[in-house]
Amino acid sequence: MPAPHPTGPGWLSRDDCRLEDFVAVVEQQTDPGDYPYADTVVDNVLVYDSDRLRKQVDSADGRREVQAELARAFTDGPGLVVFQGAFPDRAVVDRATVAFNAMIADQRARGAASGDHFAKPGANDRVWNALEKLAVRDPDAFAAYYANDILALVCAAWLGPAYQVTSQVNVVNPGGEAQSPHRDYHLGFMTDDEAARFPAHVHRLSPALTLQGAVAHSDMPVESGPTMYLPHSQKYLPGYLAWRRPEFVDYFHEHLVQLPLATGDAAFFNPALLHGAGHNRSADIKRMANLLQVSSAFGRAMETVDRRRVSDAVFPALVRLRADGAGDDAVRNAIAAAAEGYGFPTDLDRDQPVDGLAPETQAALLWRAVREGWQLDAFRSALTDQAARRGSDAA
Repeated sequence: MPAPHPTGPGWLSRDDCRLEDFVAVVEQQTDPGDYPYADTVVDNVLVYDSDRLRKQVDSADGRREVQAELARAFTDGPGLVVFQGAFPDRAVVDRATVAFNAMIADQRARGAASGDHFAKPGANDRVWNALEKLAVRDPDAFAAYYANDILALVCAAWLGPAYQVTSQVNVVNPGGEAQSPHRDYHLGFMTDDEAARFPAHVHRLSPALTLQGAVAHSDMPVESGPTMYLPHSQKYLPGYLAWRRPEFVDYFHEHLVQLPLATGDAAFFNPALLHGAGHNRSADIKRMANLLQVSSAFGRAMETVDRRRVSDAVFPALVRLRADGAGDDAVRNAIAAAAEGYGFPTDLDRDQPVDGLAPETQAALLWRAVREGWQLDAFRSALTDQAARRGSDAA
């Protein structure tokens, strides 16, 4: 049973994070009988034979049944599935790999270093917005790659139609250290204090807005450090407030699983599953994966609002409001209605996080300018610079 919440039934806090409760969740076993379309269960992880699966989804009813099983696996099951042979034609993957390697070479030639949210900068080669860059560099490779039926099957199973795909290439070089175990976007990209500001039902529902995946662009034996996972950990409700705690990190490292992958295999998982890239202990394997972050169509407002224009217009009024004696909370309430309060989506080549996991938001910039008494011209210049960094400049 979930632990009681001392902060009230609608909210979670770090006090709700107890290792014994977590252990009771993650020590569940995956029952193969609950997943008849899976080929096998390895280390508590469901493994699907993609060729066999393609035959099952030939009919509309078969497709629905398979997708229902996948959604159940992400929600009530291990939270992770592997598709062996997701790309039956290795040449499709290899052509994209050539383009990805060219992108990495271009970055190195420019002296550009791409940071990593959960690993030391420079440990990996990272290509942000690889989806757009692949489309521009090699449209035919893009079309062949994203025509893949298994990718579409699993994305629609979790998110329904009209999903949006983003892609980040990650290469862990020989000797590259592991990432710290973590949960992922959205709440996983926040500090504990930031995540705790969101009510408990958002902690439950946030994972349904995103699907995480990875396509293997090289063979990945265990010594090369394939992704570390802790099956069933997505079911632990306070997990977004627990994953940094030492006792949870220690338990993860004592019980994690790593599955070897072949080029063209794919793994998909609930973003609330504890995971992290592994340590590449090989001598010569540059382990490349195309990391897919797929978003629900529903994470958008009804109307298009030019919040940069709104922020520019209201800045002098906010300065006057504060000068007239309005408290900081009142001013920030007005800013919340005016400006973009979330750091994503952005161009992570140019707008990389500096002091945390996310770049400074438009709302934070506006509040900083009001609080520090900037002149209007200075604020407009900073707002313009921020907007330029956030716009895509994929090459």
